Amino acid sequence: MADAAFATSAGISYEEFLDAYDTTHAEWVDGQVVPMTPVATRHQDVTDWLTVLLRLLVERNELGKVLSAPVQMRLPRSGREPDVMFIAREKLERVRELYVEGPADLVIEVVSPESQTRNRRDKLREYEAAGVREYWIIDPVGQEAEFCDLGKDGRYERVPLREGVFHSVVVPGLWLRVEWLWQQPLPSLWTILREWKLV
Repeated sequence: MADAAFATSAGISYEEFLDAYDTTHAEWVDGQVVPMTPVATRHQDVTDWLTVLLRLLVERNELGKVLSAPVQMRLPRSGREPDVMFIAREKLERVRELYVEGPADLVIEVVSPESQTRNRRDKLREYEAAGVREYWIIDPVGQEAEFCDLGKDGRYERVPLREGVFHSVVVPGLWLRVEWLWQQPLPSLWTILREWKLV
């Protein structure tokens, strides 16, 4: 696959994208290939921490499946690569070999400086329109976290914190003290699992 393909990819289908860019870190939006930039170590640390915690909780309670980038989520107009996503047990038929067909129940995006607009505007609109039930935007550098729940009107509503604690609407038993996300190093996984009474 030649790098020059980025300049000539107008109008390609999602299937063509999967075939031609299977080894490239990129997303597909309205027929266009959007290259992704490398992520910072802090971004990856938070992403991995959330992935492991969520996966342990979901597997312990047999709630569904947790996947992380570079697995894609195919939506009507895009093939996005969420940092972390959860698919509920009753929707596991959506998990295909190379992507998830349709919206995940929970999507988590960890913001990098270059992805602020993409995550807070573009992806928020796409995820809302596609029916992603819960969307988290985590900014480790700015120490900001937004938790959105899809309302009955199909629009995202901010989920309020209770004394600095977020409780997931979609994943039973999932809650976080938001301050955990900003700690360096991040809290021990075992500490969180004990708080959740899983060990």
